[in-house]
Amino acid sequence: MKFCILMGSPRKNGNTMSLLKPFVETIEAGGHESDIIHLYNKKIEPCLACRRCQEDFTKFGCVQNDDMQEIFDKVLGADVVIWATPIYSWYCTAPMKAVLDRLVYGMNKYYGEEKGPALWAGKKHALLITCGYPPEKGADLFEQGMIRYFKHSRLLYLGALKVHDEGYNFDFMTDEKADATRAFAQTLLGARG
Repeated sequence: MKFCILMGSPRKNGNTMSLLKPFVETIEAGGHESDIIHLYNKKIEPCLACRRCQEDFTKFGCVQNDDMQEIFDKVLGADVVIWATPIYSWYCTAPMKAVLDRLVYGMNKYYGEEKGPALWAGKKHALLITCGYPPEKGADLFEQGMIRYFKHSRLLYLGALKVHDEGYNFDFMTDEKADATRAFAQTLLGARG
């Protein structure tokens, strides 16, 4: 299986990346591929709502010249997409939100003169979330928004790993969190769509 990991944290050695390390080790140990895309390193413009992407049902079709075509291609070529993000103000980070907006239109050809297909229908998706509040109060809105996003786009939602950062006076990564992350990876490897 091929995993495309959309990494939404600005910190390459922060909490979200700490969780990704045992996740990636687990999937690669099983002979699977992973590709981490650091969204803060990419040029990602916000959606213009011009609907030019709706003119051709066979391609992404965005008029903007940025890194979204590359991201589109990698997402479309993956078996599983992982949305890895810290929570900022009860939602994902800004570049991830821009990716969500661009993909919902570029992948879903629902918004033009004729209703077309979802180019990524049936693709598996999962969330890996870090947050400063307990997950039921910090990650709940993002997860619910993503569940609606996945349903609207005809995607398969495999679940979420939501991990609490207890504050600056505590080490974020613990053996328990690493074990939970490995178990989550194993669950995704065993998921059938």
